[in-house]
Amino acid sequence: MRTARTAATLMAVVALAAGCSSSGGKTSEDKADGSTGGKSAGTPRLKIAMVTHSGEGDTFWDIVQSGAKQAAAKDNVQFLYSNDKEAKGQAELVQSAIDKKVDGIVVTLAKPEAMKAVLAKAKDAGIPVVTINSGGEFSQAFGALTHIGQDESVAGEAVGSELNARGRKKALCVIHEQGNVSLEQRCAGVKKTFKGSVENLNVEGTNAPASQSSIEAKLQAAKDIDAVVALGAPVAAVAVKAKQDAGSEAEVDTFDLNAAVVKSLKAEDVGFAVDQQPYLQGYLAVDELWLYRTNANVIGGGKPVLTGPAIVTEKDVPKLEKYTARGTR
Repeated sequence: MRTARTAATLMAVVALAAGCSSSGGKTSEDKADGSTGGKSAGTPRLKIAMVTHSGEGDTFWDIVQSGAKQAAAKDNVQFLYSNDKEAKGQAELVQSAIDKKVDGIVVTLAKPEAMKAVLAKAKDAGIPVVTINSGGEFSQAFGALTHIGQDESVAGEAVGSELNARGRKKALCVIHEQGNVSLEQRCAGVKKTFKGSVENLNVEGTNAPASQSSIEAKLQAAKDIDAVVALGAPVAAVAVKAKQDAGSEAEVDTFDLNAAVVKSLKAEDVGFAVDQQPYLQGYLAVDELWLYRTNANVIGGGKPVLTGPAIVTEKDVPKLEKYTARGTR
């Protein structure tokens, strides 16, 4: 993160780290997560919208927003956030941002085909788009400047290899949102490199009790499952409870970090986690649109900008705890 901030500061010349707020940067001094303050960039005020496919209660997107708001404060940007887990609703929110004549749009492509037409409208309106987190392979075709996130297939393959190293034989890959291409790619990546067998289980991620019951029932029915791969931090917490109630010996592993996952790593309730640095996804997306609008820059030359994956274990807890506690990792 220090590297990303330093690069952004050099390009901005006068940009200094400022605080995060729901409305983005101000010309007055702000505080960033209770740390340092400073003046925002001396460039014209911009309005940038971020529209994601997040469901309710997914802490991953709080971390993404934390990074976006930090960059917005630094860049003198009004930051607008909205989300809808339904593809149609997300597309409508993007259209709303277009109607507001924003200066840039950050969007996820969990269900890419539903976003294709509305992103074409953004392009026709002269509004630059940056995609983050999901659907990276569709980003360039849909006219985005760049995609910021991890390669989901590669991330899944890394998990498969880690499971091999841990001697696991049968894995349950829990998909918490049906139709999300990124989640499907993760499980497919696990299957590609894992020497054991992998079975996918679809659950309703926004319904924790139902998800827990589904995972618990599967573990009770298949006693030979020795690894549960959660595809998001909130599902990891649910999987840990399901494992305990089922009396299973399976190891729970997960994609993504938050304070709860780091605590579980420390307690060894979770074996390992895949970090894709969501803070960077939000921060760099806002910074890219600001740089493009003020200096015609494109980070990565239009190629995907990778923020992960990285495998973290209990050994990494000491250096992560203070960052997850403040909501930046």
